[in-house]
Amino acid sequence: MTITDDLTDEYDALRTTVRDFAQSVVAPVAARHDADHTFPYEVIAQMGEMGLFGLPFPEEYGGGGGDYFALSLALEELGKVDQSVAITLEAGVGLGAMPIYRFGNEEQKRTWLPALAEGRALAGFGLTEPGAGSDAGATATTARLDGEEWVINGAKQFITNSGTDITSLVTVTAVTGTTENGRKQISTIVVPSGTSGFEVGKAYDKVGWNASDTHPLSFTDARVPRDNLLGERGRGYANFLSILDEGRIAIAALSTGVAQGCVDESVRYAKERQSFGKPIGDYQSVSFAIARMELRAHTARTAYYDAAARMLAGKPFKKEAAIAKVVASEAAMDNARVATQIHGGYGYMNEYPVARHYRDSKILEIGEGTTEVQLMLIARELGFR
Repeated sequence: MTITDDLTDEYDALRTTVRDFAQSVVAPVAARHDADHTFPYEVIAQMGEMGLFGLPFPEEYGGGGGDYFALSLALEELGKVDQSVAITLEAGVGLGAMPIYRFGNEEQKRTWLPALAEGRALAGFGLTEPGAGSDAGATATTARLDGEEWVINGAKQFITNSGTDITSLVTVTAVTGTTENGRKQISTIVVPSGTSGFEVGKAYDKVGWNASDTHPLSFTDARVPRDNLLGERGRGYANFLSILDEGRIAIAALSTGVAQGCVDESVRYAKERQSFGKPIGDYQSVSFAIARMELRAHTARTAYYDAAARMLAGKPFKKEAAIAKVVASEAAMDNARVATQIHGGYGYMNEYPVARHYRDSKILEIGEGTTEVQLMLIARELGFR
């Protein structure tokens, strides 16, 4: 796949299927779940039956045998109508299941992946802490070996998919010792839901993503088997950084969907809404504003297609993923703001998709690496320190 090729029939069929599902199943209930702050279990179950949670995983682990670009296409279509549903899929696959697939041993994969890939279970990605966000190397959570068990103490925050009725595990980063040069040795450990000493805090009262599940987590002498170490001891931080590189492409795809969804809603409204005897779209100030929205959505799509193509080809993609995330998240935020303005008073009503996008989109510039972190990564790739 290159950014100039038409999508293959398989990709195009997937995109069409998810688009139809998003419009006919997700969109009609999005406002209700947002207003009620309820997790859309019935929607997530249908997504599992469709195989969306298993798109990039091999069939032997319950997946669909696809790739990360297929996941990105699905996220773009879902992002057009409901960011909460889209981020549940993105986090469930990219942050929840992918660490198990990338770094787990065969037993761990066969134990955890099938339910995650089939959407029967969700997993969280326990990286961020009260004192360690962008600087994830400042991790304070600890894990020490006591015989054949890890004893974990610490706290995580802003963890997506961590407290649902179908959450099966959280993979956490923890300090498991020190390196030869005195730095923290950070490893990743799988903590199953229900583990004694592992507590899921009250759900956050958020500005947006109200139907997405997000909680703080605490660990007080939480014990898990020694075999729950995920990947090589001391490689947890590096492994999670690689997961975030991939995840930035997924977030860029979701953001592109938001940007395009705002275009679609604005085109529809501008053709229907009358002002001074004619549709508001006949006024150049409105049509040009929507044209610029389309420009941003197209540019965002081109950026994430390029990053995904490089990743699938086995080429370095860290810089391109960072570029895609910045371009797409800013496009989502800008388009949501303009779409709300075009809708006037209706754009401030939560029943309208553009109002929800306006509230939801800011986090796209923060989650999975802030814009500032992306700029730092891009600058480093250009040779700056």
